[in-house]
Amino acid sequence: MSGPDLEALFRAAGVRGWLLAADIDTGREIGHGADEPVPTASMFKVPLMVEFCRQADAGLLDPASRVTVTGADRVGGPTGLSAMLDDVTISLRDLAYLMIAVSDNTAADVLLARVGMEAVNAMLDGFGLTGTRVLQSAGETNSSMADDAGHAWPFLEPEDLARLRVLDPPRTNHSTARELARLFGLIWRDEAASPSSCAWMRGVLNLQVWPHRLASGFPYDDVAVSGKTGTLPTLRGEAGVVEYPDGGRYAVAVCTRSFSTALNQPRADAVIGTAARMAVDHLRR
Repeated sequence: MSGPDLEALFRAAGVRGWLLAADIDTGREIGHGADEPVPTASMFKVPLMVEFCRQADAGLLDPASRVTVTGADRVGGPTGLSAMLDDVTISLRDLAYLMIAVSDNTAADVLLARVGMEAVNAMLDGFGLTGTRVLQSAGETNSSMADDAGHAWPFLEPEDLARLRVLDPPRTNHSTARELARLFGLIWRDEAASPSSCAWMRGVLNLQVWPHRLASGFPYDDVAVSGKTGTLPTLRGEAGVVEYPDGGRYAVAVCTRSFSTALNQPRADAVIGTAARMAVDHLRR
């Protein structure tokens, strides 16, 4: 499998693509543009979850402690607390679940305020993930798009794209395919936090409800796919882990940017699973 193979696959789907797939246990890997910075969109919620767990391990917060989320706390989003109308009292741990399983923006921002952006970035530095940064909350991301475009998203025109800070990695939450995959490897090897916290993170990541990207490449009852998607105008991505019944486990990150501004792009979603499957098959051969 070569770089041109993946390049042709991505272009046929109408996207640019970046990929890293790695055998979690042997370190063998295959990449395509794996070290190029890319916006992470909602995938920033994974390092936030890791730092939340590390603070719980250190006794800096109680994951069972409860907070009340009010209308003033809500930020835009179609899922979870973001879509609710009434005040909700919920534990910090369940906020973390919602921000991963259904990509709840409000849950993420309430948790980020408690954990601290500086702490998340310090954790990333400690793991040598210096190309990954959390610079904005979900609410700040949404606001910046409206400010830059001059009107509400997701209805954007092609001329709006050049003005969007969220599409410029240095000015938004960003990472690389390699570092996203490395972070998942740390979680699966019990190195990101305590073994019990890593086990909890693996369980939550396996509960993500979206089947149309990474999981679409592995439609088998005995293959487990866990992950976190990210979506912004023209951007679609997912990072996660694919586990086979023979014990093989592979951290995969696929990020794409489409040539079209259309909201619904099933080919762009599907190519994430197809590219991941090609890469994992290559590693398993």
